[in-house]
Amino acid sequence: MERLKTVGSWNDRWLNYPFPDMSEPEKAVCYLTDRGNYDKDEDKPQLARLYLKVSLHAVDSYFNQVRTRLSPLQRATHSSSSAGRTWYDNQPYDPRLVQKLLDLLRVYRNYCLTSRKDKKTPAMRLGLAQTPIDLDEVIYFQP
Repeated sequence: MERLKTVGSWNDRWLNYPFPDMSEPEKAVCYLTDRGNYDKDEDKPQLARLYLKVSLHAVDSYFNQVRTRLSPLQRATHSSSSAGRTWYDNQPYDPRLVQKLLDLLRVYRNYCLTSRKDKKTPAMRLGLAQTPIDLDEVIYFQP
């Protein structure tokens, strides 16, 4: 915790993560939500434990699902004859379509897609649904 460096106009205190790994090789973390209760010396070990839990793995996993499940949002393709150019073959012309696709994926993930571990959806874990919702009910919703 002594390695924290003050950076920027808001004097954020950043720590270059001491245990890099392949998925986050140059990770730096910052405690932005100041709750005012980690300033004492006896609270430093708890703050250090919180720093150890920081990861972007869940965000990277979600973005990977977006790119693989929604073909208009896949990464550009290359071919051997493209001379370094990329080809966006499925990209939508209207940005509103991207928002609609992302909304559908969000509802699908939260209400239809069950976890392998406990066979529940995120909505079931939060008490918003009792069973997984069939995708047809989402797509053909009738109020």
